[in-house]
Amino acid sequence: MERVWLKHYEAGVPAEIDARAYPSLAAVFQQSCERFAERDAFHNMGAALTYRAFDRHARDFAAFLQHELGLQKGDRVALMMPNVLQYPVALFGVLRAGLVAVNVNPMYTHRELAHQLSDARPRAIVVVENFCHTLQAALRDAPVEQVIVTGLGDLLGGGRGALVNFAVRHVRRMVPAWSIPGRVRWKKALELGTDHDFDAPDIGLDDLAFLQYTGGTTGLAKGAMLTHGNMIANLEQISAWLRREEGSETVITPLPLYHIFSLTANLLTFVKHGGTNALITNPRDIPAFVKTLAAEPFTAMTGVNTLFNALVNNEAFRALTFAHFNLAVGGGMAVQHRVAERWQEITGTVLIQGYGLTETSPVVCANPLNVDRFNGTIGVPVPSTEVSVRDDAGNELAAGEAGELCVRGPQVMKGYWEKPEETEHVFFVDGWLRTGDIATIDAEGWVTIVDRKKDMIVVSGFKVFPNEVEDVAVTHDGVLEAACIGVPDEESGEVPCLYVVPRPGTELDLDDLRRFLRRELTGYKVPRRIEIRAELPKTNVGKILRRELRDDEGESAGQAPPGTHVSPR
Repeated sequence: MERVWLKHYEAGVPAEIDARAYPSLAAVFQQSCERFAERDAFHNMGAALTYRAFDRHARDFAAFLQHELGLQKGDRVALMMPNVLQYPVALFGVLRAGLVAVNVNPMYTHRELAHQLSDARPRAIVVVENFCHTLQAALRDAPVEQVIVTGLGDLLGGGRGALVNFAVRHVRRMVPAWSIPGRVRWKKALELGTDHDFDAPDIGLDDLAFLQYTGGTTGLAKGAMLTHGNMIANLEQISAWLRREEGSETVITPLPLYHIFSLTANLLTFVKHGGTNALITNPRDIPAFVKTLAAEPFTAMTGVNTLFNALVNNEAFRALTFAHFNLAVGGGMAVQHRVAERWQEITGTVLIQGYGLTETSPVVCANPLNVDRFNGTIGVPVPSTEVSVRDDAGNELAAGEAGELCVRGPQVMKGYWEKPEETEHVFFVDGWLRTGDIATIDAEGWVTIVDRKKDMIVVSGFKVFPNEVEDVAVTHDGVLEAACIGVPDEESGEVPCLYVVPRPGTELDLDDLRRFLRRELTGYKVPRRIEIRAELPKTNVGKILRRELRDDEGESAGQAPPGTHVSPR
């Protein structure tokens, strides 16, 4: 469609970006380390790492990979870590050496890990020792030549690092690192790297930077092949959109860096601009998280709806001052109106919703920063990006019609790793990537996500989008979180089923909730069954897993799990 959305761009945001602004991500990193050498690049657990130290450690790790492990350009290296200082050091060591980073969720089961290792076939893996038990089990099915083991505190320095490592090892029952074949300790790896010169390889925009695995929420995870060119393009698109001040920003980074949203929007973007990433190792510990926020003069923060919701319901967070804070970005899942409104009331900052996916490095759309309130849309396409809503045959639909959102742009992946048939299926013949999300684009170019195509519920031929039901449910005073799925029904084919987590300190009356939903929703959208649960299944990023709820439903054949309160019809 015609790019009518350009009229909504803020002054100074270009229609096109230079997708070849840098030769590689390694060049971005090197430039920032030289320009901002004395500035803090990262904060974590009370420790700081300057850009100078960041550069030195990454160089040493790259030299270790080249000369001690003998890795060659294009080899894969897996990174299995939460947000600790070792992650960015290892990542940029991998990228500088011309290797391909394979991000791994450290919360994976050994089955999930074995699948990813078997598929990507990395020659080495860096793992935090807390997760060695999972790796040890996975290595039986998916051997890896070299294992570099690190403790959470290995880069925190002196007594602090030793104390953190001691506490972790004695609180958790862990597989000892020495039981992992081919293992090398992190500190030893850096030490060995200092004995060698680093040989900078020739890295081009078409070279792979990441095998970034999709979340696996709809089946076995696939590796999206993201090149240096894809990542540079998205980095330039985000930079043009945000226009942040160089060398003065502090961004709170609670989402794991192994996730594409945090990787690009926080790590790469703020490194490019000489910012400081305040790494949150365990964002689920909300009291500790809020203490970190109180100690950091932060200017920006990214997150997902569940995290923002937890914060606005925390008394200590509401008592914070937000003098420097001016940018909040929500992605990864739909931000709910109630959460966004409370966020703005408390912080004075509009919660800017954006949209992207692993296959697009990830950003596709975002709301302009000058919107004065949350509007429920995902905004408009970022520079050098085209979007189109299409039917199953690939025909473009008219403004306002719901169909599958499709994307073209320099940030779109090369394809799925060693899966040509799946790659072919996800693209239309004219190069449009099929996102799997149902969306509308209005006549002004604003894009609204309706729901995931696979999550849509069809009740007697009428479409019900779970997001709508969930958005309504959480406006009830007694509901903290909600998830809606479709369950089989003999009469209607499918009917909605709602799972809710009550707001703390409230006794949720399900009959009252049902009356509320009937007032707000058309009859066929009203859930036929409501269950109260203590918590909802989520990814490590905080995205609610409807698939697990559907699996529970299938296994229990309609019987609620122990400890739930069920309200039928």
